[in-house]
Amino acid sequence: MTDTYPGRCTCGTIAYRLLDTPLFTHACHCRWCQRETGSAFVMNGLIEAHRVALEAGEPEIVDTPSESGLGQKIARCPSCRVALWSVYSGAGPRFLFVRMGTLENPDAFPPDIHIFTASKQPWVILPPGVPAMEEYYRRSELWPGSSLARREAALALDDAAAAGPVRGA
Repeated sequence: MTDTYPGRCTCGTIAYRLLDTPLFTHACHCRWCQRETGSAFVMNGLIEAHRVALEAGEPEIVDTPSESGLGQKIARCPSCRVALWSVYSGAGPRFLFVRMGTLENPDAFPPDIHIFTASKQPWVILPPGVPAMEEYYRRSELWPGSSLARREAALALDDAAAAGPVRGA
């Protein structure tokens, strides 16, 4: 059996579990992420929506503007208001960008890449050996083959099978 990775909001109203590892983990340093998190960057693990199990509570979906103009839907706890994941219009509802800091073990998935580093805070020192892009990147050049294959498989699913997060799994 594949390991699973539990997560939750601060107050515990929302609990979820990653049923697999993220496809790729971004540390995004764009100004929008800085503003939305009140921090220097956000850590998002991109994963197929059907590989996330919602175990308790029901997040509130908040439509939020984005720099692209397409917006994003942020799943937040209705009690403590912590952001748990986003659905970006460009990626669509088959994929969630899970906030890695909401995992019980947030150290499990360090960034695979740092993006939008042109606007990173000057005091943030990026680690050697981790790709850093001034803006975005081409997934075909940086994602491992297994992640690319999982992405294609998720895109091929019918809407019902791709829906997520799933209730309890």
